Amino acid sequence: MLPRSGDVLHVTRAASVQFIRPITFRVIRVLDWPTYDGWFWLDGYELNASGDAVNRRSIFVQRQGLEVLQTAPQPRQHAVRAPRRPVVRTPVRVG
Repeated sequence: MLPRSGDVLHVTRAASVQFIRPITFRVIRVLDWPTYDGWFWLDGYELNASGDAVNRRSIFVQRQGLEVLQTAPQPRQHAVRAPRRPVVRTPVRVG
């Protein structure tokens, strides 16, 4: 399970030894940088207790150490619009 843009994660020491103190993290994107098997880079925001972004970070973590707190909403389907009518242009009298 790879996180998606908009997912909110609880990142603990199980994800990486750098997280002695767990953080809440909102994903912007999963970076496609080369890594070890089972590890990946996430770009996103560290959130405070009220859910506000306080720090933009790129973090290097293991998949199994992430807990999903909130999933991103599903993308909306594009509405199909009726075709537009052509604009009728008429000459304008000047002067």
